[in-house]
Amino acid sequence: MAPRPEPPHGARAATGQNGRMASAAPSERPVFLFDGDCAFCSSCARFIERRIPTTAEVRAWQLTDLDALGVTRAEAEEAVVWVAPGGTTAAGPVAIARLLVDAGSVWRPLGWLLDLPPVRWFAWPVYRLVARNRHRMPGGTAACSLPQAERDSRRSA
Repeated sequence: MAPRPEPPHGARAATGQNGRMASAAPSERPVFLFDGDCAFCSSCARFIERRIPTTAEVRAWQLTDLDALGVTRAEAEEAVVWVAPGGTTAAGPVAIARLLVDAGSVWRPLGWLLDLPPVRWFAWPVYRLVARNRHRMPGGTAACSLPQAERDSRRSA
């Protein structure tokens, strides 16, 4: 697959069906952002840290300087986000595919498979279904079903 051209400094492409976004913020290691207020997402992040040997920093977006990574709060709230060292980002199943490819070993072919267009097309609706129902998933809590603004207001109350 040919590399995508880098956008001009400060440019941002909208997230599309393929989950690809562009940003100009470089970092030394890849970063994988997840919703740290969601118990299901946090359980998945702990699984990644224990079982998937990625070089990425797995971080809750709420505890991360999103501006430094070139990621907006809206992007982080919508889906998991992969931020590559050059600043290129991917969201949802594409972000998960990047993480798996980065991990190598048996994970790499799974990442390649997930990133193939026909698989990715089906992965997005499944990802959205899981995201909408994460409060019902193992490890999920009622707080997982609340929009971020409601979680923030409950925390400050």
